[in-house]
Amino acid sequence: MKAQDYRQMSPDELESKLEELERHLFDLRAQAVTEKLENSNAVKNVKRDIARIKTVIRERELAAR
Repeated sequence: MKAQDYRQMSPDELESKLEELERHLFDLRAQAVTEKLENSNAVKNVKRDIARIKTVIRERELAAR
């Protein structure tokens, strides 16, 4: 997803999506260790999505001040 899509989500949706992506990242890392990971770019893509969500959350925190 793009940052614009995340900006349209509510704070609760962002938190749940963040938890989901962090669990997914953990699973991908476990697959990478056991050499069962098919798409090596998946880890990078999930990490970027996590960073996008954290950025949107931080933007909202700063805007609320």
